[in-house]
Amino acid sequence: MDYYDSQQTNDYMQPEEDWDRDMLLDPAWEKQQRKTFTAWCNSHLRKAGTQIENIEEDFRDGLKLMLLLEVISGERLAKPERGKMRVHKISNVNKALDFIASKGVKLVSIGAEEIVDGNVKMTLGMIWTIILRFAIQDISVEETSAKEGLLLWCQRKTAPYKNVNIQNFHISWKDGLGFCALIHRHRPELIDYGKLRKDDPLTNLNTAFDVAEKYLDIPKMLDAEDIVGTARPDEKAIMTYVSSFYHAFSGAQKAETAANRICKVLAVNQENEQLMEDYEKLASDLLEWIRRTIPWLENRAPENTMQAMQQKLEDFRDYRRLHKPPKVQEKCQLEINFNTLQTKLRLSNRPAFMPSEGKMVSDINNAWGSLEQAEKGYEEWLLNEIRRLERLDHLAEKFRQKASIHESWTDGKEAMLQQKDYETATLSEIKALLKKHEAFESDLAAHQDRVEQIAAIAQELNELDYYDSPSVNARCQKICDQWDNLGALTQKRREALERTEKLLETIDQLYLEYAKRAAPFNNWMEGAMEDLQDTFIVHTIEEIQGLTTAHEQFKATLPDADKERQAILGIHNEVSKIVQTYHVNMAGTNPYTTITPQEINGKWDHVRQLVPRRDQALLEEHTRQQQNERLRKQFGAQANVIGPWIQTKMEEIGRISIEMHGTLEDQLNHLRQYEKSIINYKPKIDQLEGDHQQIQEALIFDNKHTNYTMEHIRVGWEQLLTTIARTINEVENQILTRDAKGISQEQMNEFRASFNHFDRKKTGMMDSEDFRACLISMGYNMGEAEFARIMSIVDPNRLGVVTFQAFIDFMSRETADTDTADQVMASFKILAGDKNYITVDELRRELPPDQAEYCIARMAPYSGPDAVPGALDYMSFSTALYGESDL
Repeated sequence: MDYYDSQQTNDYMQPEEDWDRDMLLDPAWEKQQRKTFTAWCNSHLRKAGTQIENIEEDFRDGLKLMLLLEVISGERLAKPERGKMRVHKISNVNKALDFIASKGVKLVSIGAEEIVDGNVKMTLGMIWTIILRFAIQDISVEETSAKEGLLLWCQRKTAPYKNVNIQNFHISWKDGLGFCALIHRHRPELIDYGKLRKDDPLTNLNTAFDVAEKYLDIPKMLDAEDIVGTARPDEKAIMTYVSSFYHAFSGAQKAETAANRICKVLAVNQENEQLMEDYEKLASDLLEWIRRTIPWLENRAPENTMQAMQQKLEDFRDYRRLHKPPKVQEKCQLEINFNTLQTKLRLSNRPAFMPSEGKMVSDINNAWGSLEQAEKGYEEWLLNEIRRLERLDHLAEKFRQKASIHESWTDGKEAMLQQKDYETATLSEIKALLKKHEAFESDLAAHQDRVEQIAAIAQELNELDYYDSPSVNARCQKICDQWDNLGALTQKRREALERTEKLLETIDQLYLEYAKRAAPFNNWMEGAMEDLQDTFIVHTIEEIQGLTTAHEQFKATLPDADKERQAILGIHNEVSKIVQTYHVNMAGTNPYTTITPQEINGKWDHVRQLVPRRDQALLEEHTRQQQNERLRKQFGAQANVIGPWIQTKMEEIGRISIEMHGTLEDQLNHLRQYEKSIINYKPKIDQLEGDHQQIQEALIFDNKHTNYTMEHIRVGWEQLLTTIARTINEVENQILTRDAKGISQEQMNEFRASFNHFDRKKTGMMDSEDFRACLISMGYNMGEAEFARIMSIVDPNRLGVVTFQAFIDFMSRETADTDTADQVMASFKILAGDKNYITVDELRRELPPDQAEYCIARMAPYSGPDAVPGALDYMSFSTALYGESDL
């Protein structure tokens, strides 16, 4: 045909300029859509004896909108409201929108109020949705559908025409040649394509529109002037008009069907090669990610501060929440792609795909296992380090408090013990000095426990590898050395006083009694202040209750302590009374102690002030522990439901994969519904993740309300998703095998029954001995060599097991008919006609350029008795499509 230009075939693959426009409705597009959508609606409404004039006005009451849907769907809608009020109009439009939604169409941001209000953008969007659903969605061309299918159909039909390069639904149609080519391809008598010129788009467009309206009953939906005068015609308007051509020419011819079948086989070969490349790349990327991630998880470099460790924990949470889930999906997709590729290769009689060394599915699983092991160890190390640093911070603060109190107490004590005041003192003064020294020794003994506590805390800090241990050790050593010196000085002064004591006869018993009672009481108050100001760390409600109980017991001793304080102050008051009564010159001080009544009262007041503060601190901690307990119970309640649920679902999937009933399509639909129910459970997993994050942020490390950890739930959830995806993939592969091999449902049921009977372990796989028994039961008589050959077919990876997919592949191969060969012969005869061969030119004319060249490169020339130059025979034809097979 002289309208075809073989030199233009290369132009078919050249993409046009890539337009990048916002999805806003500009005036030019609005005008095109108004005219096109109005014409499309009227082409259907005229069947009901009506039409519309203004698209945004005539649909406002919903009556014609409901009528349009009834005409294009062939179904009756709910009875419309005949009232004129706004509520009646909204009701009618809602009925129409509900009907559209019932057809599986998701209406986004389109509401009845906008339609009733005459919103142009929303009305055009609604009509476009209807056109997509009822005019475009069901278009299917070579496994593509809707827009892609329509575009592929246009490309196939216009490929042989010069100056036609359909790459989209806007600028590819501006010159009108695309419309003319579609009409000429199916009705060549209607248009003289040879007289058309690319530089005269108005004539081309008007010619196509007029011919389509007059002879093809396709209403004129576009204006040639609008298309030519617009830089980028409206895609929706073009698609709507082109879909009318598709439906008008939907009857396919036998030659086109045969060519499509050949293209399909060629496309499968190309797709398999692409799948192999995709698997290699995806496997390499995943293994590289695992290789880079494991060293990070194995890094155990400790930090000195809680803030730094908290940051590491937050980084680990980000890894779990953001980085790992996509990789889990990639791993699952990798296995699915691998299984699908192997199935397609088997169906195409191609050798099994063997990935590069180190990139087998088992290699990836091993690497993934190492990743999860490192991840588990890293999390345990993080939590242990946080506990250790928390303990260290508490001990360090406690050490500083006790050391400060002790250093404050010892300040000046060495100088006091080294005084020689007893050498010039009177007898009474000597006795006073002796008693004072006895009180000091009592006080010294009382402080012995604190010194031991300081040393014990320092030792524990060393054992826990505290980062500032050198300064702690230096301070502790200084305190211990000073304490030893105080002991030695105390003993030396006592010996001096005792030598002088023989010369002393009188002593003021009241001062002595005051000193003896004031010193322990003062020490008790200091200990009480220290305890009341001591920081505490608890992890359970029981621990805080124990502290609260101890504090209440302490408060119960306060009345007795107050009596003791008043008694001590009474002694001092009695001394003052005696001094005043007898005019004793005591210089106004107690020679036996430095503890004054003012100091006792000051410390007592301080103790009374610290008690309510301690009450408040314990109350706040009690509230926090109650909140922590609530978090534990909340997490435990959900985990105790989700954990068994996941286990139940895993068991149910295992049973489904073994005990499948009905057709494979029924099984696939059932599994997909099952998968959807599992995916719908994801919000509960996310909610549990949120609760777990709150628990970790609250530094809760144990939970007696459940045996499930978040790690158990995560692993179970990931296994559940992987298992259902793998099971669905197996059924899909079974469908591919069944359809490709022509296996009936009864045969599939028999295969399943035989497989389940000999799957004695109920694992979904037969071992080699079970498989041998199955073959024998089916009448196979074979020796070891023949059985080994069969095993090499059904178990190419030598795993020692036979899956159901491999089983049906083998059984289908044994029972396969010659349908594939007959189809190829029929396709060949259609293309060859009455000849025994086809020419290269015929093949290039009937097939797309890339697939025609792919086929020609693999064919041998026709070698029959009447050989024709450039011709190809049937055997070369079938070999090019299927290789060295049974054909």
